[in-house]
Amino acid sequence: MHQQLKEKLKLLPDQPGCYLMKDRHGTVIYVGKAKVLKNRVRSYFTGSHDGKTARLVSEIVDFEYIVTSSDLEALILEMNLIKKHDPKYNVMLKDDKSYPYLKITAEKHPRLITTRNVKKDKGKYFGPYANVGAANETKKLLDRLYPLRKCSTLPDRVCLYYHMNQCLAPCIREVPEEENKRLVDEITKFLNGGYQDIKKNLMEKMYKASEELDFERAKEYRDQIAHIESVMEKQKMNLNEFIDRDVFGYTYDKGWMCVQVFFIRQGKLIERDVSFFPFYNEPEEDFLTFLGQFYLKSNHIKPKEIFLPEEIKGEYAEKLVEVKVVQPKRGKKKELVDLAIKNAKIALKEKFALIERDEERTIKAVENLGKKMRIPTPHRIEAFDNSNIQGTDPVSAMIMFVDGKPEKKEYRKYKIKGVEGPDDYASMREVTRRRYTRLLKEQLPLPDLIIIDGGKGHIQAVKDVLENELGIDVPVCGLSKDEKHRTSELLFGDPPDVIPLDRNSQEFYLLQRIQDEVHRFAITFHRELRGKTAFKSVLDDIPGVGAQRKRKLLSHFGSVKKLKEATVEDLIALKIPKNVAENIHKHLQEQGE
Repeated sequence: MHQQLKEKLKLLPDQPGCYLMKDRHGTVIYVGKAKVLKNRVRSYFTGSHDGKTARLVSEIVDFEYIVTSSDLEALILEMNLIKKHDPKYNVMLKDDKSYPYLKITAEKHPRLITTRNVKKDKGKYFGPYANVGAANETKKLLDRLYPLRKCSTLPDRVCLYYHMNQCLAPCIREVPEEENKRLVDEITKFLNGGYQDIKKNLMEKMYKASEELDFERAKEYRDQIAHIESVMEKQKMNLNEFIDRDVFGYTYDKGWMCVQVFFIRQGKLIERDVSFFPFYNEPEEDFLTFLGQFYLKSNHIKPKEIFLPEEIKGEYAEKLVEVKVVQPKRGKKKELVDLAIKNAKIALKEKFALIERDEERTIKAVENLGKKMRIPTPHRIEAFDNSNIQGTDPVSAMIMFVDGKPEKKEYRKYKIKGVEGPDDYASMREVTRRRYTRLLKEQLPLPDLIIIDGGKGHIQAVKDVLENELGIDVPVCGLSKDEKHRTSELLFGDPPDVIPLDRNSQEFYLLQRIQDEVHRFAITFHRELRGKTAFKSVLDDIPGVGAQRKRKLLSHFGSVKKLKEATVEDLIALKIPKNVAENIHKHLQEQGE
């Protein structure tokens, strides 16, 4: 532990507050809260910890803290700090889940649509549906039953939906307001649990059509009834009270927590959500942090009530999410909470095997790679590769892996500007100079390891730029390939030498994935660029001939050869201005000569 860190630990106050842990780049990697800052923060640096906490502590080189007046204030501050810094070790809904809703728009001629954006626009929203398929199936069913308009803008003629009896066709006929209102009311009733009445009505129509020997119509009613049963009656769990609720249950083991949420709408369990994440403090506290983020970071409409397990501080949760909190102790409501907990336990048990396998392939592979190379764990790895054909259209690509996983939003493409001919070393110098000059200028984090697709010469070219031009000290290694273009050796050191790696180890597989990915990214970019160059035409240099006119000419004549044989009159016949037609004809004749 750094001496400065030890001194800061001695100065911690015995008051509630939040603390922000930072890595060697100054990036906030974890935000926590504590009833007593002194005890909580010091606990990270004393005693032994499990794998997750030990990994977090290994990256901490500094921390900050903010004192609050109460534990509840610390909880709310923690939630906002996590939202601001998005630390990698915190409870995070990383995919920023947004669930679909069914919406009846508030237009003159309303539509039924699926949306993920809930707005205050007088529309009627139903959901959320954690299962996108369930939302889409329900919409298809309602489209069959209730012919609201489908087009976002009214066309000037009827469409296929009209002929399928799924649209009232307000584009060609005046639809009374009362008819639209009736359909909206029936859809609302259906989605609020009244589909049984509609099903009964359809059954009566089916029997009547059958008696009248209208078997085709009877079959249509039968199919509609079947759709209702498959979409709306897949689960039978109901509460007699027609109140929107979210039911939370959670469990934890081996440093991981699983939270299950049941969405109950109009007394009916419509969907569920499951989330997994590592936790580092008391489980009840980290659950509260998750609860705050659940409504803060997703587009959930808050229900009238939420059900929570008994051990959670209900008054804290109520102030945190500003929704009535119920902690049932018996009866059907308690059974719902217990069922959510039971589901969480089952899901966490099944997930552990996948988590352990994923860790072997990612973070543990990164840790082992650092040990083999005798460098600090390279959490952030950047890899480069060049691509060109005999020096034409030279490009380079950079990809980033964080904790053994690709961070695709950080991938970068580079057109090589200052290199003539096939010079791989000069291309690598240019692209690394551009990349790290920018990082220094914008004060962005540097990588922990740079991987070059190449050998000793490539490594030395990059080190010259980093050390002699930019004054950067970052480990640089190279990956060479065998005669079959497969990852062969890891080169590292001064001078570069082969680092022995077991070809069946996860760290070797990680390097393979990185090399394959950066090569794929570079070659794809090069093909795109080469494709654009290949499609250049002799027509591009003629004044008055743009992309649209070029397509028109080539579509009509079929080829440039046929176009050269055309007369000025042939071109004018295509409604091309006379002066442009003369320019085209003159230019093509000169090209022919």
